Amino acid sequence: MRAALDAGEFWLAYQPKVNPASGELLGAEALLRWNGPDGPVSPATFIPAAEETGLIVPLGRWVLREACAQARRWADAGQPLAVSVNISAAQFADPTFVDTVQDELRASALSAHLLGLEVTETLLMRHVEHVQRNLGVLRAQGVRVSIDDFGTGYSGLSYLHEFPVTTLKIDRSFLAPGRSGPQATALITAISGLGRALNLQVIAEGVEQPAQVRARLDLGCAAMQGYLFAPPLPPAAFEAWRRDWPAQHAAFAAHA
Repeated sequence: MRAALDAGEFWLAYQPKVNPASGELLGAEALLRWNGPDGPVSPATFIPAAEETGLIVPLGRWVLREACAQARRWADAGQPLAVSVNISAAQFADPTFVDTVQDELRASALSAHLLGLEVTETLLMRHVEHVQRNLGVLRAQGVRVSIDDFGTGYSGLSYLHEFPVTTLKIDRSFLAPGRSGPQATALITAISGLGRALNLQVIAEGVEQPAQVRARLDLGCAAMQGYLFAPPLPPAAFEAWRRDWPAQHAAFAAHA
């Protein structure tokens, strides 16, 4: 992985976040990919290895740099779009983490409101004061903060007003066929209502079927992300998708 980073074998794919009712493009999540000499390496393989070895810290800094640079290119082209990156526990534990985020924002001259950090519930509850302080500094500068896979981790809810959170991402497991009954419906309805009450954006992940869109809209969740709209795409392909999205949305809305 060290050699791959030096050789430029890593790249970022971008998956859009949309409001399928209005057609609004809400942002994009940057996802790390690795094309090795023998072909693509699965993130399920290399991300755990990077976390175990500590390489997730330099890799994470590279992701921040690339995501900020891409967001700046889109802003310069007159198409500003918020880009979010996933932050691991090891990255957040690094004492230089806040400085790293600030350095990359300055280096790219990117407005802080166009950068989002996605963290898990488990990460939030580790060293609460440290997390609260660091996220508070970044949020005060305009950086967005999302709780990824919400509903699968720590069950306490008090942290939602203790931490400077802007977005809840409902875990894709709530969309699985085996969890589509009344209990899953009640949970999604509760999370959507909680988000509205706290003035937080709520995004449903893993949307793959048109029926899931209608169900989520009916439950009050208007923002979505998933393969139904687009897979994670290289920047050029993302830009092509973005140009085509209004027409796709019109056809999708007519069908719905």
